[in-house]
Amino acid sequence: MKKWLLSLLIISVLLVGCASDEPEIDTNEGPIDVSELLVNVEILTPEEVAVGEPIELAVHVTQNNENVVDVDALEFEVWESGYRDEAKMIDGEHVGDGIYKAEFTFEHDGVYYMYAHTTARGLHVMPKQKIIAGEPDMSQVIPEADTSEEDYEKWHSDDGHAH
Repeated sequence: MKKWLLSLLIISVLLVGCASDEPEIDTNEGPIDVSELLVNVEILTPEEVAVGEPIELAVHVTQNNENVVDVDALEFEVWESGYRDEAKMIDGEHVGDGIYKAEFTFEHDGVYYMYAHTTARGLHVMPKQKIIAGEPDMSQVIPEADTSEEDYEKWHSDDGHAH
């Protein structure tokens, strides 16, 4: 019985000795607001444009209300409604204060779509905008299929780029 009590006493002393007297430090200052981590891409290109004149495809990129001046890649993808297979990819260039631009000319009247593929700070954001060039005959416009789910999957494949 003495050996059993002595063993219990030694184990208790060892456990107390291994415990730290240092207070636990919480490295989080508070709850994390996930919206502050998101990269926001605001399309600045007008929804109606002239035909045959160069226009600026433009976006403003921010994160936590601060300009993002170090995107990894920014490409504007432009296609005429119904002709997604013929989309053109145009590299955007940083012009200052989180604004990225590229020049594009719509050659004929039509309904077009544009994705602003933006990869920044480990995130890929791809806002889409409809653009009406000139005065298209809406009865001749081929409707655009909703491919947003397919586009997301395509751009988030293993290599991270669609070609």
